Amino acid sequence: MPWDLLVLGLGNPGDRYAGTRHNVGADAVAEVARRHGGRLKADGKVNALVGDVRIGSSRVVLAVPTTYMNDSGQSAVALVRRYEVDDLSRLVVAHDELDLEQGRVKVKVGGGLAGHNGLRSLDAHLHAADFVRVRMGVGKPPGGPDRGADWVLSKVRGRTRDELDVMVGIAADAIELIATDGVDAAMQRMNQRP
Repeated sequence: MPWDLLVLGLGNPGDRYAGTRHNVGADAVAEVARRHGGRLKADGKVNALVGDVRIGSSRVVLAVPTTYMNDSGQSAVALVRRYEVDDLSRLVVAHDELDLEQGRVKVKVGGGLAGHNGLRSLDAHLHAADFVRVRMGVGKPPGGPDRGADWVLSKVRGRTRDELDVMVGIAADAIELIATDGVDAAMQRMNQRP
């Protein structure tokens, strides 16, 4: 029986990057696993932490690449092959987004890469960018766009951490909606939120 969705949460591996803005996509996938009793286990053949859950009637593979963000596409292409995702509308990618204000979650199909190295790697390896995206707003860095790397890779604490944790929960809601009600319904519900 085929899998209904493959959900990929982008981030960087290791303690150095845990709790950073760049890892909110990985955090959202971990939250979906937690909610549905799934366990993400290391799988060296696909360079990812992988688990599977049932969300409503959908069979869902959850994965977090163990490569660095810039190499996420290597893991993605191996996962797409293994789980026979022949239509990229069945691939959902959760990722941080500088172009969205902090805390906003939007669902989108395809689109540009917005300078995101993880998305650029997925596009290079999959030769397409028309997968579903759960875009998680981390806002623009103070001091201009050339401060982007420091902004997304620095640890976040206090009230900002709390706001990002709320956003991770909303992104997990979006992933669940995609699994149960489809992408259009998830876009309608999530993209209307203030």
